[in-house]
Amino acid sequence: MIEKSVYEDYEIEFSDTYTSNDAYYFAFNENRELYLKNKKLITEVNELDINFSLFIGKYKNKDCFVVNANFKEGFDLREVYEFDKDLYLMGTKAVLVNDWYISHQFCGRCGTQTQVDEKDMMLKCPSCGQLHYPRIAPAIIVAIRNEDKLLMAKHSYHDNIRYALIAGFVEPGESIEEAVHREVKEEVGIKIKNLKYQKSQSWPFPNSLMLGFEAEYDSGDIKVDGDEILKAKWFKKDEIIRYDSDISISDWLIQKFINEN
Repeated sequence: MIEKSVYEDYEIEFSDTYTSNDAYYFAFNENRELYLKNKKLITEVNELDINFSLFIGKYKNKDCFVVNANFKEGFDLREVYEFDKDLYLMGTKAVLVNDWYISHQFCGRCGTQTQVDEKDMMLKCPSCGQLHYPRIAPAIIVAIRNEDKLLMAKHSYHDNIRYALIAGFVEPGESIEEAVHREVKEEVGIKIKNLKYQKSQSWPFPNSLMLGFEAEYDSGDIKVDGDEILKAKWFKKDEIIRYDSDISISDWLIQKFINEN
């Protein structure tokens, strides 16, 4: 997991004094793949079939744009993480802007074409006045400890159906703490205590803000639904299978447990 802030290299700006001659372009196709040359950002887009281009500020002291274009193959952001973590970090922001603009070019209330605001990252409907901001979906993830053991579950939505931490989206009308308790109860049937917030991470797969917690086992027997969660059990640190990438907050929480036991 990257500890660096995206704002070390990026500055939000919405003025109309930008230049497109010597700029960075975060160009994505319909599969949310990033277009790179020699694993570097492109500085011109003449060769691309562009659907739209949106100025979003400065990246590494150059004006930068999010571009949606038609091309066959690019780099998944998870691939980018393995060879350029700074680029991945900014790419997680750029792809969310790309997704937002694609889905809000027309007002969801009245159908009128929206307009880009000059002061904020926002689209405004000139007809009904509805404001459309980028959307993220808050989600919790929790490392549940029982003395020297960590609870992990097999989630059916993982392609390789591996063991992972308990996680889920925050529902309307609930706090993030309530979301943790609810998700744990729903997915594995137990109660937890001593819930402690750890840190957060932007996770654009597709559009989450992951909120990381630790908690202690309180009571109850593990009971999975057999649909979303296939199995769940307690692991000692030497029983946990680690994976090559350290891209996510899940990896950070698991490593923290291992280091402290």
